[in-house]
Amino acid sequence: MTILFKTTPKTITKHNKKKKLRFSFCFAPALHYLCDMIIYFSGTGNTRWAATTLSEKTGEKLIDITDIAGTDVSYKLEEGERLGFCFPVHGWRPPLIVRNFIRRLSIINAEGHYCYVLCTTGDNVGEAVDIFERDLKRIGVHLDSAFSLIMPESYVGLPFMDVDTRDKEKQKKEKATEDLERFTDMIMKRQTGVKDLVIGRWPKINSRLIGSFFVKHLITDKPFHVTEDLCIRCGKCAEACPVNDIIWSKGSMPKWKHNGSCLSCFACYHHCPKHAIEYGGRTKNKGQYFFEKNERR
Repeated sequence: MTILFKTTPKTITKHNKKKKLRFSFCFAPALHYLCDMIIYFSGTGNTRWAATTLSEKTGEKLIDITDIAGTDVSYKLEEGERLGFCFPVHGWRPPLIVRNFIRRLSIINAEGHYCYVLCTTGDNVGEAVDIFERDLKRIGVHLDSAFSLIMPESYVGLPFMDVDTRDKEKQKKEKATEDLERFTDMIMKRQTGVKDLVIGRWPKINSRLIGSFFVKHLITDKPFHVTEDLCIRCGKCAEACPVNDIIWSKGSMPKWKHNGSCLSCFACYHHCPKHAIEYGGRTKNKGQYFFEKNERR
């Protein structure tokens, strides 16, 4: 991957504990990449698995949005290269971090390049792809095809929502593996006009009415709190947070920043080994899930 800068960049080294890598980022007014690429965001790992699996088959480079969020980014594609996006559905909409990234994104030569999106969801996507397609259109990018994968449930922020049973989780993963192989074949063949999506029975109500309420009132870290007697001060919650919204130091309890960066993805809640994190009273007696959780047992 080639990176070009308009000005002399400032280099900052970052440790990514999640991937056990040490790497450097250069921050400048605009970054320029030249490559086939999959731009993705993942909270509890479903989308990371999908994007990584897809990347291994297509040879496309993975770019984690959280590594470059808040930066004006410019990409240049070589002839014949594809552009892919992968993200989970939050409240029947694309996550805020994804939409904000698209607003600051520039594709220098988007015309004529195959573009696709792959969404992961616990149930259905509603109008999430329609919203994302409009966001892309505003920056001059045409979406050729869209796909959705039904994955194990991870949103537990409402009274009637919980993680799936172990059996259902296994079934969803097996079906998703089959679907992803089929989607990969279509992507490799650059099939256009494909919308292989599970949109649900009430996409407009879910994405517009409930989705609007979700964004305004449910995307917040204010209800998160820690049960002091259970917390072992390991910092795994802070390590899991994709937007660095948790303050933690060795031997201390975690604290949320309350600065508006939280996405309510519940990665912190799901990664706590002692189930010490709660979200108000809405997560009491609920389960935990992240993609690798049960594979490790």
